[in-house]
Amino acid sequence: MPTVDAPREVVPVLLVTGGDVVTMDEERRVLENTSVAVADGIIVALGPAREVRERFPGAQELDATGTVVIPGLIDAHQHTTVDPLVRSLIPDDIPSHAAIYNWAVPLHQHADGDDDELAATITAVDCLTRGVTTVLEPGTVAHPLRVAQGLRKAGIRGRVGGWGWDAQGLPFSAPAGEVLAAQRETVAALSDPSGLVTGWVTLVGHDLVSDELFQGALKLAEELDTTVTWHLSPGPDDARSYLRRTGVRPVEHLLRIGALGPRLLIGHGVWLEGAELEALLSTGTALAACPGAYLRLGQGVGRAGRYAEFVHRGGRLALGCDSHNAGDAPDVLRAAQLLAGLERDRGTEPPLRAADVLALATVSGAEAIGAGQELGAIRVGFAGDLVLLDTSRPGWIPRATGFPALARQLVWGAVSDTVRDVVVAGRVVVRDRRPLFVDLPELRVHAAARQGALLSRAGMSISEGS
Repeated sequence: MPTVDAPREVVPVLLVTGGDVVTMDEERRVLENTSVAVADGIIVALGPAREVRERFPGAQELDATGTVVIPGLIDAHQHTTVDPLVRSLIPDDIPSHAAIYNWAVPLHQHADGDDDELAATITAVDCLTRGVTTVLEPGTVAHPLRVAQGLRKAGIRGRVGGWGWDAQGLPFSAPAGEVLAAQRETVAALSDPSGLVTGWVTLVGHDLVSDELFQGALKLAEELDTTVTWHLSPGPDDARSYLRRTGVRPVEHLLRIGALGPRLLIGHGVWLEGAELEALLSTGTALAACPGAYLRLGQGVGRAGRYAEFVHRGGRLALGCDSHNAGDAPDVLRAAQLLAGLERDRGTEPPLRAADVLALATVSGAEAIGAGQELGAIRVGFAGDLVLLDTSRPGWIPRATGFPALARQLVWGAVSDTVRDVVVAGRVVVRDRRPLFVDLPELRVHAAARQGALLSRAGMSISEGS
Protein backbone atom coordinates (compact mmCIF):
# COMPACT_ATOMS: atom_id res chain seq x y z
CA MET A 1 0.00 0.00 0.00
CA PRO A 2 1.26 3.52 -0.86
CA THR A 3 2.48 5.05 2.42
CA VAL A 4 5.52 7.05 3.39
CA ASP A 5 7.62 7.19 6.52
CA ALA A 6 6.37 9.98 8.77
CA PRO A 7 5.76 10.32 12.50
CA ARG A 8 2.38 8.74 13.17
CA GLU A 9 1.94 9.39 16.88
CA VAL A 10 -0.18 12.27 18.18
CA VAL A 11 2.09 15.26 18.86
CA PRO A 12 1.98 15.97 22.64
CA VAL A 13 1.53 19.74 22.06
CA LEU A 14 1.03 21.60 18.78
CA LEU A 15 0.69 25.36 18.50
CA VAL A 16 -1.09 26.70 15.41
CA THR A 17 0.02 30.30 15.53
CA GLY A 18 -1.15 33.60 14.10
CA GLY A 19 -4.20 32.70 12.02
CA ASP A 20 -7.65 34.28 11.95
CA VAL A 21 -9.76 31.66 13.72
CA VAL A 22 -13.41 31.04 12.79
CA THR A 23 -14.42 29.37 16.04
CA MET A 24 -18.01 28.28 15.22
CA ASP A 25 -18.75 28.68 18.92
CA GLU A 26 -22.16 29.89 20.14
CA GLU A 27 -21.26 33.52 19.45
CA ARG A 28 -19.69 32.64 16.07
CA ARG A 29 -16.59 34.59 17.07
CA VAL A 30 -13.77 35.25 14.61
CA LEU A 31 -10.54 35.67 16.56
CA GLU A 32 -7.92 37.53 14.54
CA ASN A 33 -4.20 36.77 14.89
CA THR A 34 -4.97 34.00 17.35
CA SER A 35 -3.01 30.89 18.25
CA VAL A 36 -4.54 27.51 19.06
CA ALA A 37 -2.81 25.08 21.41
CA VAL A 38 -3.61 21.39 21.03
CA ALA A 39 -2.37 18.92 23.66
CA ASP A 40 -2.84 15.17 23.29
CA GLY A 41 -5.31 15.79 20.49
CA ILE A 42 -7.54 18.26 22.39
CA ILE A 43 -7.70 22.05 22.14
CA VAL A 44 -6.42 23.43 25.44
CA ALA A 45 -5.95 27.15 24.78
CA LEU A 46 -6.64 30.01 22.38
CA GLY A 47 -4.89 33.34 22.61
CA PRO A 48 -1.98 35.50 21.51
CA ALA A 49 1.09 33.58 20.37
CA ARG A 50 3.23 34.96 23.18
CA GLU A 51 0.84 33.67 25.85
CA VAL A 52 0.43 30.18 24.45
CA ARG A 53 4.19 29.86 23.92
CA GLU A 54 4.75 30.76 27.55
CA ARG A 55 2.27 28.09 28.61
CA PHE A 56 3.77 25.44 26.34
CA PRO A 57 7.49 26.10 25.94
CA GLY A 58 9.22 24.03 23.28
CA ALA A 59 6.00 22.91 21.62
CA GLN A 60 5.93 22.14 17.91
CA GLU A 61 4.53 25.04 15.90
CA LEU A 62 2.58 25.39 12.66
CA ASP A 63 2.68 28.96 11.36
CA ALA A 64 -0.85 30.00 10.38
CA THR A 65 0.01 33.60 9.47
CA GLY A 66 -2.03 34.67 6.45
CA THR A 67 -4.58 31.90 6.83
CA VAL A 68 -8.18 31.57 7.92
CA VAL A 69 -8.45 28.67 10.36
CA ILE A 70 -11.74 26.77 10.46
CA PRO A 71 -12.85 23.62 12.29
CA GLY A 72 -12.33 20.38 10.40
CA LEU A 73 -15.30 19.71 8.11
CA ILE A 74 -17.60 16.73 8.59
CA ASP A 75 -18.72 14.45 5.74
CA ALA A 76 -21.58 12.50 7.29
CA HIS A 77 -22.31 10.21 4.33
CA GLN A 78 -19.35 9.18 2.18
CA HIS A 79 -18.98 5.77 0.55
CA THR A 80 -15.32 4.83 0.39
CA THR A 81 -15.21 1.55 -1.53
CA VAL A 82 -15.28 0.62 -5.25
CA ASP A 83 -16.38 4.06 -6.48
CA PRO A 84 -13.01 5.73 -5.78
CA LEU A 85 -11.39 3.15 -8.09
CA VAL A 86 -13.86 3.84 -10.90
CA ARG A 87 -14.26 7.55 -10.28
CA SER A 88 -16.69 9.20 -12.72
CA LEU A 89 -16.91 6.08 -14.93
CA ILE A 90 -20.59 5.43 -14.29
CA PRO A 91 -22.62 7.27 -16.96
CA ASP A 92 -24.51 10.37 -15.87
CA ASP A 93 -27.49 9.84 -18.19
CA ILE A 94 -28.93 6.68 -16.62
CA PRO A 95 -31.46 6.27 -13.78
CA SER A 96 -30.05 5.98 -10.27
CA HIS A 97 -31.39 2.42 -10.05
CA ALA A 98 -29.33 1.45 -13.10
CA ALA A 99 -26.23 3.17 -11.69
CA ILE A 100 -26.54 1.09 -8.53
CA TYR A 101 -27.63 -2.31 -9.82
CA ASN A 102 -25.98 -2.34 -13.26
CA TRP A 103 -22.70 -0.85 -12.07
CA ALA A 104 -22.06 -0.51 -8.35
CA VAL A 105 -23.38 -3.86 -7.16
CA PRO A 106 -21.59 -5.95 -9.84
CA LEU A 107 -18.35 -4.14 -9.12
CA HIS A 108 -18.71 -4.71 -5.38
CA GLN A 109 -19.17 -8.41 -6.08
CA HIS A 110 -15.68 -8.50 -7.60
CA ALA A 111 -13.83 -6.14 -5.23
CA ASP A 112 -11.44 -7.69 -2.71
CA GLY A 113 -9.94 -6.44 0.54
CA ASP A 114 -6.97 -4.84 -1.16
CA ASP A 115 -9.34 -2.88 -3.40
CA ASP A 116 -11.36 -1.67 -0.43
CA GLU A 117 -8.34 -0.58 1.59
CA LEU A 118 -6.85 1.30 -1.33
CA ALA A 119 -10.17 2.94 -2.20
CA ALA A 120 -10.58 4.07 1.41
CA THR A 121 -7.10 5.60 1.37
CA ILE A 122 -7.92 7.46 -1.85
CA THR A 123 -11.12 8.76 -0.26
CA ALA A 124 -9.33 9.84 2.90
CA VAL A 125 -6.66 11.77 0.99
CA ASP A 126 -9.33 13.35 -1.22
CA CYS A 127 -11.29 14.39 1.89
CA LEU A 128 -8.34 15.75 3.82
CA THR A 129 -7.03 17.89 0.98
CA ARG A 130 -10.50 19.50 0.79
CA GLY A 131 -10.60 20.21 4.52
CA VAL A 132 -12.71 17.23 5.59
CA THR A 133 -11.31 15.75 8.79
CA THR A 134 -14.18 13.43 9.74
CA VAL A 135 -15.74 10.96 7.32
CA LEU A 136 -18.63 8.61 8.05
CA GLU A 137 -18.77 5.53 5.84
CA PRO A 138 -22.49 4.65 5.67
CA GLY A 139 -21.82 1.00 4.86
CA THR A 140 -19.11 -0.72 2.95
CA VAL A 141 -19.95 -4.15 1.62
CA ALA A 142 -17.47 -6.84 2.50
CA HIS A 143 -14.27 -5.61 4.18
CA PRO A 144 -15.01 -2.94 6.80
CA LEU A 145 -11.83 -3.57 8.78
CA ARG A 146 -9.72 -3.11 5.66
CA VAL A 147 -11.60 0.13 5.02
CA ALA A 148 -10.74 1.28 8.53
CA GLN A 149 -7.10 0.50 7.88
CA GLY A 150 -7.16 2.51 4.66
CA LEU A 151 -8.60 5.53 6.46
CA ARG A 152 -6.07 5.26 9.28
CA LYS A 153 -3.16 5.37 6.84
CA ALA A 154 -4.08 8.87 5.72
CA GLY A 155 -4.74 10.08 9.27
CA ILE A 156 -8.43 10.99 8.95
CA ARG A 157 -11.07 10.59 11.64
CA GLY A 158 -13.86 8.18 10.66
CA ARG A 159 -16.66 5.75 11.39
CA VAL A 160 -16.95 2.50 9.49
CA GLY A 161 -19.48 -0.30 9.26
CA GLY A 162 -20.34 -3.22 7.02
CA TRP A 163 -23.53 -3.02 5.00
CA GLY A 164 -26.44 -5.08 6.30
CA TRP A 165 -29.64 -6.16 4.62
CA ASP A 166 -31.86 -9.21 4.76
CA ALA A 167 -33.95 -8.98 1.58
CA GLN A 168 -33.95 -12.43 0.02
CA GLY A 169 -32.22 -13.27 -3.22
CA LEU A 170 -29.87 -10.28 -3.38
CA PRO A 171 -26.05 -10.21 -3.25
CA PHE A 172 -24.53 -9.89 0.24
CA SER A 173 -27.91 -10.42 1.93
CA ALA A 174 -28.20 -12.53 5.10
CA PRO A 175 -30.79 -13.30 7.79
CA ALA A 176 -31.35 -10.55 10.35
CA GLY A 177 -29.55 -12.42 13.12
CA GLU A 178 -26.45 -12.92 11.02
CA VAL A 179 -26.43 -9.29 9.92
CA LEU A 180 -26.64 -8.06 13.51
CA ALA A 181 -23.90 -10.44 14.61
CA ALA A 182 -21.62 -9.08 11.87
CA GLN A 183 -22.45 -5.52 12.91
CA ARG A 184 -21.57 -6.31 16.52
CA GLU A 185 -18.28 -7.87 15.44
CA THR A 186 -17.26 -4.83 13.39
CA VAL A 187 -18.06 -2.34 16.14
CA ALA A 188 -16.18 -4.47 18.67
CA ALA A 189 -13.14 -4.72 16.40
CA LEU A 190 -13.02 -0.92 16.12
CA SER A 191 -13.84 -0.15 19.75
CA ASP A 192 -10.53 1.36 20.85
CA PRO A 193 -11.66 4.65 22.43
CA SER A 194 -8.32 6.28 21.63
CA GLY A 195 -8.56 5.37 17.95
CA LEU A 196 -9.57 7.91 15.31
CA VAL A 197 -11.49 5.30 13.29
CA THR A 198 -14.38 3.66 15.12
CA GLY A 199 -17.32 1.45 14.19
CA TRP A 200 -21.04 2.01 13.94
CA VAL A 201 -24.12 0.05 12.87
CA THR A 202 -24.83 0.40 9.14
CA LEU A 203 -27.78 -1.01 7.19
CA VAL A 204 -28.59 -0.58 3.52
CA GLY A 205 -32.10 0.60 4.40
CA HIS A 206 -34.55 1.51 1.61
CA ASP A 207 -37.12 -1.30 1.34
CA LEU A 208 -34.46 -4.03 1.59
CA VAL A 209 -34.50 -4.41 5.39
CA SER A 210 -37.07 -6.21 7.53
CA ASP A 211 -38.75 -4.65 10.54
CA GLU A 212 -36.87 -7.13 12.70
CA LEU A 213 -33.54 -5.89 11.38
CA PHE A 214 -34.44 -2.19 11.64
CA GLN A 215 -35.51 -2.66 15.26
CA GLY A 216 -32.54 -4.85 16.07
CA ALA A 217 -30.08 -2.31 14.68
CA LEU A 218 -31.39 0.45 16.96
CA LYS A 219 -31.24 -1.86 19.98
CA LEU A 220 -27.72 -2.94 19.10
CA ALA A 221 -26.54 0.65 18.72
CA GLU A 222 -27.95 1.49 22.14
CA GLU A 223 -26.32 -1.59 23.69
CA LEU A 224 -22.94 -0.76 22.13
CA ASP A 225 -23.33 2.99 22.81
CA THR A 226 -22.78 3.90 19.18
CA THR A 227 -24.82 5.33 16.33
CA VAL A 228 -26.64 3.76 13.41
CA THR A 229 -27.38 4.74 9.83
CA TRP A 230 -29.32 3.57 6.81
CA HIS A 231 -30.51 4.97 3.49
CA LEU A 232 -34.07 6.12 2.93
CA SER A 233 -36.05 8.01 0.29
CA PRO A 234 -33.39 9.62 -1.92
CA GLY A 235 -35.98 9.27 -4.69
CA PRO A 236 -39.71 8.42 -4.80
CA ASP A 237 -39.29 4.62 -5.04
CA ASP A 238 -39.09 3.94 -1.29
CA ALA A 239 -42.36 5.77 -0.66
CA ARG A 240 -44.14 3.76 -3.36
CA SER A 241 -42.83 0.50 -1.96
CA TYR A 242 -43.77 1.26 1.66
CA LEU A 243 -47.21 2.55 0.74
CA ARG A 244 -47.85 -0.63 -1.22
CA ARG A 245 -46.54 -2.90 1.54
CA THR A 246 -47.50 -1.11 4.77
CA GLY A 247 -50.09 1.50 3.82
CA VAL A 248 -47.94 4.37 5.11
CA ARG A 249 -44.83 6.20 3.99
CA PRO A 250 -41.34 5.01 5.03
CA VAL A 251 -40.65 7.27 8.01
CA GLU A 252 -44.19 6.80 9.30
CA HIS A 253 -43.63 3.05 9.22
CA LEU A 254 -40.32 3.37 11.09
CA LEU A 255 -42.10 5.44 13.73
CA ARG A 256 -44.82 2.78 14.00
CA ILE A 257 -42.26 0.01 14.68
CA GLY A 258 -40.11 2.09 17.05
CA ALA A 259 -37.15 2.38 14.68
CA LEU A 260 -36.44 6.10 14.98
CA GLY A 261 -34.46 8.04 17.56
CA PRO A 262 -31.49 10.30 18.31
CA ARG A 263 -28.93 7.56 17.62
CA LEU A 264 -30.17 7.23 14.04
CA LEU A 265 -28.73 9.19 11.12
CA ILE A 266 -30.83 8.61 8.00
CA GLY A 267 -28.97 9.05 4.77
CA HIS A 268 -30.89 11.26 2.32
CA GLY A 269 -34.55 11.74 3.28
CA VAL A 270 -35.28 13.78 0.16
CA TRP A 271 -38.82 12.59 -0.60
CA LEU A 272 -40.52 13.23 2.74
CA GLU A 273 -43.99 14.53 3.47
CA GLY A 274 -45.34 16.46 6.46
CA ALA A 275 -46.07 13.54 8.76
CA GLU A 276 -42.61 12.14 8.11
CA LEU A 277 -40.92 15.42 9.01
CA GLU A 278 -42.98 15.51 12.19
CA ALA A 279 -41.82 12.00 13.07
CA LEU A 280 -38.17 12.91 12.58
CA LEU A 281 -38.50 16.07 14.63
CA SER A 282 -40.40 14.45 17.48
CA THR A 283 -37.90 11.61 17.82
CA GLY A 284 -34.70 13.61 17.30
CA THR A 285 -33.74 11.50 14.28
CA ALA A 286 -31.03 13.12 12.16
CA LEU A 287 -30.61 13.37 8.38
CA ALA A 288 -27.51 13.47 6.19
CA ALA A 289 -28.16 15.46 3.00
CA CYS A 290 -26.02 14.87 -0.11
CA PRO A 291 -27.17 17.52 -2.61
CA GLY A 292 -24.44 16.86 -5.17
CA ALA A 293 -25.48 13.22 -5.46
CA TYR A 294 -29.16 14.05 -5.93
CA LEU A 295 -28.34 16.44 -8.75
CA ARG A 296 -25.90 14.02 -10.42
CA LEU A 297 -28.43 11.17 -10.25
CA GLY A 298 -31.48 13.31 -11.09
CA GLN A 299 -33.40 12.32 -7.96
CA GLY A 300 -35.67 15.34 -7.77
CA VAL A 301 -34.27 17.23 -4.80
CA GLY A 302 -35.34 20.52 -6.36
CA ARG A 303 -38.94 19.33 -6.35
CA ALA A 304 -39.10 17.30 -3.16
CA GLY A 305 -36.37 18.39 -0.72
CA ARG A 306 -37.49 20.08 2.51
CA TYR A 307 -34.19 20.58 4.29
CA ALA A 308 -34.64 24.30 5.02
CA GLU A 309 -37.94 23.59 6.73
CA PHE A 310 -36.34 20.75 8.67
CA VAL A 311 -33.47 22.95 9.89
CA HIS A 312 -35.68 25.95 10.73
CA ARG A 313 -37.88 23.70 12.85
CA GLY A 314 -34.94 22.41 14.84
CA GLY A 315 -34.12 19.29 12.85
CA ARG A 316 -30.69 17.72 13.15
CA LEU A 317 -29.00 17.85 9.73
CA ALA A 318 -25.50 17.08 8.50
CA LEU A 319 -23.95 17.20 5.03
CA GLY A 320 -22.55 14.36 2.95
CA CYS A 321 -21.05 13.81 -0.49
CA ASP A 322 -22.11 10.16 -1.08
CA SER A 323 -19.75 8.47 -3.55
CA HIS A 324 -17.29 9.11 -6.35
CA ASN A 325 -19.98 8.30 -8.91
CA ALA A 326 -22.74 10.33 -7.31
CA GLY A 327 -21.51 13.51 -5.63
CA ASP A 328 -18.18 12.64 -7.30
CA ALA A 329 -16.08 14.78 -4.95
CA PRO A 330 -15.93 14.66 -1.13
CA ASP A 331 -16.09 18.44 -0.95
CA VAL A 332 -18.28 19.48 1.98
CA LEU A 333 -18.02 23.21 1.29
CA ARG A 334 -19.35 22.48 -2.20
CA ALA A 335 -22.19 20.45 -0.67
CA ALA A 336 -22.98 23.39 1.61
CA GLN A 337 -23.12 25.73 -1.36
CA LEU A 338 -25.38 23.40 -3.34
CA LEU A 339 -27.79 22.92 -0.45
CA ALA A 340 -28.03 26.65 0.18
CA GLY A 341 -28.65 27.31 -3.51
CA LEU A 342 -31.25 24.59 -3.91
CA GLU A 343 -33.22 25.64 -0.85
CA ARG A 344 -33.07 29.32 -1.78
CA ASP A 345 -34.19 28.61 -5.32
CA ARG A 346 -37.16 26.55 -4.12
CA GLY A 347 -38.55 29.65 -2.41
CA THR A 348 -40.98 27.83 -0.13
CA GLU A 349 -39.13 28.58 3.12
CA PRO A 350 -36.81 31.27 4.40
CA PRO A 351 -33.47 30.37 2.81
CA LEU A 352 -30.57 28.62 4.44
CA ARG A 353 -27.95 31.34 4.64
CA ALA A 354 -24.23 30.75 4.26
CA ALA A 355 -23.88 30.89 8.04
CA ASP A 356 -26.50 28.16 8.39
CA VAL A 357 -24.90 25.73 5.97
CA LEU A 358 -21.40 26.41 7.28
CA ALA A 359 -22.75 25.28 10.65
CA LEU A 360 -24.12 22.13 9.00
CA ALA A 361 -20.60 21.43 7.73
CA THR A 362 -19.13 21.92 11.19
CA VAL A 363 -20.74 22.35 14.60
CA SER A 364 -24.37 21.48 13.74
CA GLY A 365 -23.24 18.57 11.59
CA ALA A 366 -21.21 17.32 14.56
CA GLU A 367 -24.31 17.42 16.74
CA ALA A 368 -26.30 15.54 14.11
CA ILE A 369 -23.78 12.67 14.08
CA GLY A 370 -23.70 12.49 17.87
CA ALA A 371 -20.38 14.31 18.35
CA GLY A 372 -21.64 17.74 19.35
CA GLN A 373 -19.38 18.00 22.39
CA GLU A 374 -16.27 16.89 20.52
CA LEU A 375 -16.14 18.11 16.92
CA GLY A 376 -17.07 21.03 14.70
CA ALA A 377 -15.82 24.01 16.73
CA ILE A 378 -12.52 25.55 17.74
CA ARG A 379 -12.91 25.83 21.48
CA VAL A 380 -11.22 24.50 24.58
CA GLY A 381 -12.11 20.86 25.22
CA PHE A 382 -12.92 20.05 21.59
CA ALA A 383 -10.86 17.87 19.28
CA GLY A 384 -7.86 19.51 17.66
CA ASP A 385 -9.16 19.19 14.10
CA LEU A 386 -8.18 22.33 12.19
CA VAL A 387 -8.08 23.44 8.54
CA LEU A 388 -5.85 26.30 7.39
CA LEU A 389 -7.02 28.15 4.27
CA ASP A 390 -4.43 30.14 2.35
CA THR A 391 -5.78 33.68 1.90
CA SER A 392 -3.00 34.60 -0.52
CA ARG A 393 -4.84 32.62 -3.20
CA PRO A 394 -7.01 34.55 -5.71
CA GLY A 395 -10.30 33.33 -4.25
CA TRP A 396 -9.54 35.30 -1.09
CA ILE A 397 -8.73 38.63 -2.73
CA PRO A 398 -10.04 40.75 -1.07
CA ARG A 399 -10.64 38.78 2.08
CA ALA A 400 -13.93 39.25 3.88
CA THR A 401 -13.99 40.24 7.55
CA GLY A 402 -16.56 39.52 10.23
CA PHE A 403 -18.42 36.23 10.56
CA PRO A 404 -21.41 36.74 8.22
CA ALA A 405 -19.22 37.87 5.32
CA LEU A 406 -16.55 35.25 6.03
CA ALA A 407 -19.24 32.57 6.03
CA ARG A 408 -20.44 33.78 2.64
CA GLN A 409 -16.90 33.70 1.27
CA LEU A 410 -16.34 30.19 2.63
CA VAL A 411 -19.61 28.84 1.21
CA TRP A 412 -20.16 30.80 -2.01
CA GLY A 413 -16.54 31.56 -2.83
CA ALA A 414 -15.51 27.98 -3.73
CA VAL A 415 -12.42 28.13 -1.52
CA SER A 416 -11.93 24.44 -0.74
CA ASP A 417 -9.06 24.48 -3.22
CA THR A 418 -7.22 26.89 -0.91
CA VAL A 419 -6.76 24.31 1.86
CA ARG A 420 -3.07 24.53 2.78
CA ASP A 421 -2.63 22.56 6.01
CA VAL A 422 -4.85 20.14 7.92
CA VAL A 423 -4.56 19.00 11.52
CA VAL A 424 -6.43 15.98 12.91
CA ALA A 425 -6.32 15.33 16.67
CA GLY A 426 -3.32 17.63 16.98
CA ARG A 427 -1.30 15.96 14.26
CA VAL A 428 -0.49 17.66 10.96
CA VAL A 429 -1.71 15.35 8.19
CA VAL A 430 -1.59 17.77 5.24
CA ARG A 431 1.24 20.30 4.97
CA ASP A 432 1.56 22.82 2.15
CA ARG A 433 -1.21 20.93 0.27
CA ARG A 434 0.73 17.64 0.48
CA PRO A 435 -0.62 14.64 2.41
CA LEU A 436 2.13 13.59 4.78
CA PHE A 437 1.37 9.90 5.19
CA VAL A 438 0.51 8.80 1.65
CA ASP A 439 2.77 8.85 -1.39
CA LEU A 440 0.55 10.37 -4.10
CA PRO A 441 2.53 9.19 -7.16
CA GLU A 442 2.53 5.66 -5.80
CA LEU A 443 -1.16 5.94 -4.93
CA ARG A 444 -1.89 6.96 -8.52
CA VAL A 445 -0.04 3.93 -9.92
CA HIS A 446 -1.77 1.52 -7.54
CA ALA A 447 -5.20 2.99 -8.31
CA ALA A 448 -4.75 2.65 -12.08
CA ALA A 449 -3.66 -0.97 -11.74
CA ARG A 450 -6.48 -1.83 -9.37
CA GLN A 451 -9.05 -0.11 -11.57
CA GLY A 452 -8.08 -2.17 -14.60
CA ALA A 453 -8.04 -5.44 -12.68
CA LEU A 454 -11.41 -4.75 -11.04
CA LEU A 455 -13.10 -3.85 -14.32
CA SER A 456 -11.61 -6.95 -15.94
CA ARG A 457 -12.92 -9.25 -13.19
CA ALA A 458 -16.36 -7.65 -13.45
CA GLY A 459 -16.36 -8.02 -17.28
CA MET A 460 -16.59 -4.25 -17.77
CA SER A 461 -14.48 -1.74 -19.65
CA ILE A 462 -13.87 1.97 -19.42
CA SER A 463 -15.59 2.46 -22.77
CA GLU A 464 -18.85 1.20 -21.26
CA GLY A 465 -19.00 4.30 -19.10
CA SER A 466 -18.55 6.75 -21.96
